[in-house]
Amino acid sequence: MGERWLREFGEEGDFVCSPAGLWLALGAVAAGARGGTAEELRALLGVAGDDAAEAVTSTARVLAGTDALAVATRVWSRIPVYRAYREALPDIGFGPLGLDQDEIDAWVREATDGQLDKLPIRILPETLLALVNALVLKACWETPFQGHLTRPAPFTDAMGTVHQVPTMHRQLAPGEAWNAGTAQVAELRCDGEAGARVRLVLGPPGAGPAEVLPAAWAPRDTRTPLDAEAVGLAVPRLALRTTTDVTLRLPALGVLRATSPLADFSGLSPEPLEISLVVQEAVLKIAELGVEAAAVTAVLARPGGAFRPRRTVRLAYDRPFGVVVLDASGELPLFAAWQSSVPAGDPMPESDHLGTFPPPPPLPPSFRPVVPGAGS
Repeated sequence: MGERWLREFGEEGDFVCSPAGLWLALGAVAAGARGGTAEELRALLGVAGDDAAEAVTSTARVLAGTDALAVATRVWSRIPVYRAYREALPDIGFGPLGLDQDEIDAWVREATDGQLDKLPIRILPETLLALVNALVLKACWETPFQGHLTRPAPFTDAMGTVHQVPTMHRQLAPGEAWNAGTAQVAELRCDGEAGARVRLVLGPPGAGPAEVLPAAWAPRDTRTPLDAEAVGLAVPRLALRTTTDVTLRLPALGVLRATSPLADFSGLSPEPLEISLVVQEAVLKIAELGVEAAAVTAVLARPGGAFRPRRTVRLAYDRPFGVVVLDASGELPLFAAWQSSVPAGDPMPESDHLGTFPPPPPLPPSFRPVVPGAGS
């Protein structure tokens, strides 16, 4: 699903997203899907209906086993939610949906440890149910970058313009970098016995995120070692923030019924529902001491129609490159990012913190109030 979704970003420039966060949110909703709606979601997620609840619960618990990573999901509703649905998702909290979203915004702040301060969208009066997933990581490197080694270095953006940006430097052992197809991958491990793994992915000049980022989770038997005894790593500090209206991309991912009057979520509530919006906001920061990342994925539902069933190689990330944060197993893409413009890192080395994120960009044009009866 992550690879299919990344293809939908096309040539949009910089972004950060959470494939795992989107899968968890849609998977929890898919647990209540039936008929053709369940079939569509199963084709995208691999699960739907009764087996989705078990898969979402077990996956969230596996992810929570990664040090410094927290996963949380909660549902707010104005309609009855079947007890069987609630009991099938024991780690998800349920509560009433009020007239304002202050409670939800407060939950987002707490669940992301302040990295995101509110839901990325406004909940409208017609919203009957809101399912929100939060994924947050705050981790230190197993081997930090030395701040005094951070210095300006050239970075060539996607337009071919060269900029001088603060760039961190350190040595890697040969096993911490490899080739995967046409891409070069460097792995930075986070502290802890089950620390997250951050992989920096550099493709050939001109390659886009859909071609490059999947190399971060390519099978081990597809890797080839670099022909060197040591690797000198040079990577710019970066801070990315993206708000994505996933709803616009669902048709290209094969999901049509769930967002239409044909939607069948009869395993979730006796009230007919259809998905009105799927939105994700994600942030990622990489600095000398560690990595911070968070994502909030919201699925909103409105009233639906009737149900229908020592040689040294220098590996410098000095042009567009990808960043993928994986769980401790090194298999699940928690966060995926693409840096093609000038990295927005802090101008000076940091001494005792990872820093703050830039202010969020304006919401995309797709976030217009939905007028009942006029579509969305």
